[in-house]
Amino acid sequence: MKYTADRLHIALTRSAGWIATRIEEGQLERERRPDSGDISITTVIIWVAAVTGAVLIAGTIAVVVAKYNGKLSGL
Repeated sequence: MKYTADRLHIALTRSAGWIATRIEEGQLERERRPDSGDISITTVIIWVAAVTGAVLIAGTIAVVVAKYNGKLSGL
């Protein structure tokens, strides 16, 4: 049983060390490039406009298909 507990302890210690290293590397990278990863307001506006346009187009197509569904089935 002690063997299993020792292996678990080693695994947890290594995992904690790895996580600490990754966090430190991320902090150092953030200090080197402080603006990386930030989304500009222009990007947000473009994405909102694109999604809104896609929803409007899909809604229009759905309305047209629903309105002319009976007439389209005879083609």
